[in-house]
Amino acid sequence: MITEQHVPQFRFKGFSDSWEQRKLGEVASFNPKEDLPDTFEYVDLESVVGTSLISHRAESRESAPSRAQRLARMGDLFFQTVRPYQRNNYLFELPNDNYVFSTGYAQLRPSINGYFLLSRMQENTFVQKVLDRCTGTSYPAINSKDLSKISVEVPVDSDESEKIGEIFRSIDSLITLHQRKLDLLKELKKGLLQKLFPANGQDRPEIRFKGFADAWEKRKLGELANIRRGASPRPIKNKKWFSQTSQVGWIRISDVTEQNGRIHQVEQHLSDAGQKKTLVLKSKHLLLSIAATVGKPVQNYIQVGVHDGFIVFMDPKFDLDFMFYFLEKYRPNWARFGQPGSQININSELVRDLVVSIPTVHEQVAVAQFIITLDNLIAATQHKVDLLKKLKQGYLQKMFC
Repeated sequence: MITEQHVPQFRFKGFSDSWEQRKLGEVASFNPKEDLPDTFEYVDLESVVGTSLISHRAESRESAPSRAQRLARMGDLFFQTVRPYQRNNYLFELPNDNYVFSTGYAQLRPSINGYFLLSRMQENTFVQKVLDRCTGTSYPAINSKDLSKISVEVPVDSDESEKIGEIFRSIDSLITLHQRKLDLLKELKKGLLQKLFPANGQDRPEIRFKGFADAWEKRKLGELANIRRGASPRPIKNKKWFSQTSQVGWIRISDVTEQNGRIHQVEQHLSDAGQKKTLVLKSKHLLLSIAATVGKPVQNYIQVGVHDGFIVFMDPKFDLDFMFYFLEKYRPNWARFGQPGSQININSELVRDLVVSIPTVHEQVAVAQFIITLDNLIAATQHKVDLLKKLKQGYLQKMFC
């Protein structure tokens, strides 16, 4: 009789034995019962993102939610049992004995290397096994008993588990480091946008570049550009409006959200017939969404036809990048034009009548270039995070069997 071999694609030198199949309940004890302290730090399902603990809050035993029941000990692994496809799981290694997790996590106390098991439980095939055993549709969930019955392959030699665990610990540490840098850069940009443009009632910004001192001029947007609304061919689902061989794209809200307003590519392209039914831009323009994702500024870097859910600033008397960032800063203010409980609705007239503060073109360019430099740094950091996550996924597929 031939025994099935469980061997990962990547292995450290010196290890060749087949891995053994074990149920989770055999390599970790589940939900150990302990008395809660009088006061503690509570960790709910929003507190863990990826493999990082991003928040917690002080609670007392009397005031805490009823779900606060899992007292953490060094080395405990907390697996998110609600919507496990999110992969928000955490290995507790803090030198504290006053952290209590929600029952939305299964608490595992591993008898094998904790980081190996954490990484094993992040891997696609394991997550799919969990999902296959989940109940519910909107909020699929698995109970701890069913989770403990899932089989996983583990090395016979504990040294191999430890080496694999350390690889993923290093990758996760790098992801966390760059993600924190990314979050800080985004917060920095958010704060700078408030200070690089004048506050309400002011004619000068809080932060000023050397060589600029004059007050900013107040003008209506309708005085600074010819504002035109896009147009959509109807019925929009008719295939005759589209052609994948066309050089003219069809800009949609989904393209905007995926590229954060900087349109370098689009999924759909317009046929000659479709182009005749819309407003076609053949050079860089500034647009503003007035439907669905309302108030989102957009710039096209390719030829596009403009959906009627956008307006275009034609013949602008301002630097496009400067106004792009102003509109990005201003975006939350459009909410006042919506009724409570209803969708925000803005139109061309509201945009034309919007009074903005604007400096000389030279200062506009200086402000825009400063923010573009920061945006480039944000993009580069995001790219590092994405590459590390891709690297981790590759290793998860090849270092486990």
